[in-house]
Amino acid sequence: MLVAISAVGCATDEQAPEGLAHVRSSGDHDTRFDTDRPTIGHLDPDLLDAVRTAAREAQDDGVRLVITSGWRSRAHQQRLFDEAVRKYGSEEEARRYVSTVDSSAHVTGDAVDIGPTDADDWLSRHGGDYGLCQIFANEIWHFELATTAGGRCPDMLPDSTYRR
Repeated sequence: MLVAISAVGCATDEQAPEGLAHVRSSGDHDTRFDTDRPTIGHLDPDLLDAVRTAAREAQDDGVRLVITSGWRSRAHQQRLFDEAVRKYGSEEEARRYVSTVDSSAHVTGDAVDIGPTDADDWLSRHGGDYGLCQIFANEIWHFELATTAGGRCPDMLPDSTYRR
């Protein structure tokens, strides 16, 4: 079965507000990923491998995993944070929903946001099998490698303000 992650939607990664990537399958071919776009290609290789394996097994359960956001440039993360400040009225409140440039695991390629909701639910239940853990209680879509495959995920932080 071919399971591929490929970024779509924008001419450049700077324009891609969510670094959208689809996981799709067809036939019985080798697994491969479209890593030509930085939103996928700049992810930590171990994280990418874990997501690829989870996507394959989720597909077997009839669940389609979509990476809705992967690696982000510092400039893109700053734009997201600035938008959150405008939306929530203060930097303190914005940090509950969007990490700063210096604290974002997306900027280092160590986090992915997954969708749709059924995929989030599946990964919340099975993610530890791949080392993928939901990190923040208020972000069901945000996953990082936070344990070894088959390990126990750490307790979730209430929101991103608890990570400095």
